[in-house]
Amino acid sequence: MTDKDVDEYEFEYTKVTKTTRVINQRQLSDRKKPVGGGLSLLYGKDLKEYENIPIEDLLNQLTEEELEQLSNDVDPDDSHIPPSLRCREQTKKSPTGPLDRKKLLEFLKNYALNQEDWPENKPFQPGVKRGSVWKPKEMPKVSDEETRIMLDLDDESSEALKNASESDLVDLAGILGLHSLLNQDQFYASITNKGQGSEAKFESIVRATVPKKVPNLPDNATDVGKTAKQVVENDKKLQELNWNNIKHIPRDSFKKLFEGLKSNTTLQTLDLANTGLTDGPTAVLVEALKENKTLTCLNLESNFLSGPMVRDVVAAINVNQTIREFRASNQRPAILGNRIEMEIAKLIEQNNTLLQLGLHLDAPDARMRIAQQLQKNKDVLRLQRIGSKSSVPSQDKDLVSV
Repeated sequence: MTDKDVDEYEFEYTKVTKTTRVINQRQLSDRKKPVGGGLSLLYGKDLKEYENIPIEDLLNQLTEEELEQLSNDVDPDDSHIPPSLRCREQTKKSPTGPLDRKKLLEFLKNYALNQEDWPENKPFQPGVKRGSVWKPKEMPKVSDEETRIMLDLDDESSEALKNASESDLVDLAGILGLHSLLNQDQFYASITNKGQGSEAKFESIVRATVPKKVPNLPDNATDVGKTAKQVVENDKKLQELNWNNIKHIPRDSFKKLFEGLKSNTTLQTLDLANTGLTDGPTAVLVEALKENKTLTCLNLESNFLSGPMVRDVVAAINVNQTIREFRASNQRPAILGNRIEMEIAKLIEQNNTLLQLGLHLDAPDARMRIAQQLQKNKDVLRLQRIGSKSSVPSQDKDLVSV
């Protein structure tokens, strides 16, 4: 057989045993040879010298232990390996004695009976009891002698404790810092020196005070149509408008209100939190903020405004710079995005009158720049209020002149 004939054949295992290997050769007539003469490199090593080595001779030279080790390295799921070798017994333990089928079955039966049953989920049926009934754990009784605390006191202190009521002892425990013996109300009364009531007793040891029931706040009774008309008519009595928590406000009412803001000169505070405000009516608000010069506080929290719309509102505030407090947190998008947050920070840095901003930002750089600008605005307002412009440091003179 020449080298050319060897290249045209492929070796395939058909039967593997511990002692012999039978190898069949199958000619590859339809298979194309790879470019470069086949696989010649493996992990950077040249394998051409192993192409002409007969594999059958190598297998005949292996010992039984080496053949066993070679068969263990072969994938057991390989379809070329006989099932007898894929599922062969591989234990090397020696038998402990002859097989006794009767004893083996008896052992398996007892082992199965001693095992815990698997939990079985069954549908609930009223009146049907399943399983064991829960019983509270019995706590050991503690005698009075074990609960006594021995104190080394003088005669006057002992006489005072004998005549003290239980409320006095509760107050004393609070003064000594024994807060684990008192409830919240008793401990707070002791540290604030309010005194304990006559009903104070050592009976609420690890129990919190039941909160007092407080009636729900009434719904916002503001008349949407009437107040929007007052804004349009520039009513001097209306300086604060609160539409918070009013549901199902029509879009036309929002637009009417915002159109009235363009010419209104009396309204100073506008609260529109949790009103279902969206981007459509807010676009009219953006145009109104560019013309209104009297509004100082604007609250748009808990609505459905997008990040670009919040940015547009901040940009509209910068036109006249009369708003000192602006709140717009808890909007539809949980995260505004780094680009929008940095644009908002850049706009805030151009505002010299804004003092408070209620807006959640994730970018640390944006938060730091906004905080610095708000602090500068507050410092300018403080210096103007105390009238000490002459004592302003050189780096703050430009701020005061703004």
